[in-house]
Amino acid sequence: MHELSLMNILLDDALNAAAGAPVCALRVRVGPLSGVVIEALRFAFEALIPGTPAEGARLDIEETAPAFRCPHCHATYHPPIGAYECPSCGATDGELTGGYELELISIEVPDHV
Repeated sequence: MHELSLMNILLDDALNAAAGAPVCALRVRVGPLSGVVIEALRFAFEALIPGTPAEGARLDIEETAPAFRCPHCHATYHPPIGAYECPSCGATDGELTGGYELELISIEVPDHV
């Protein structure tokens, strides 16, 4: 379960950014091609936060879609998994430009720290 080590890194980054303040929430962006299992990431989060300044925090996950750019008509498109044809020209050799993300987007800390 590599999600445990991935969440450990994300949590460390969040706690370092909070500079000792309690963390109320982490917002993470996860692409379907990242290889990350969302439920395993949530499980890892819940396992890692006890005893940290993020204890009791929530994990908000933004799931992205694969993104492509067509080398022929230059369209940008977000097809469902497995259907990677350009909707504008029908080309099947689009360049993958997104969908493999695993990013800590933001953290939420209390207003009155």
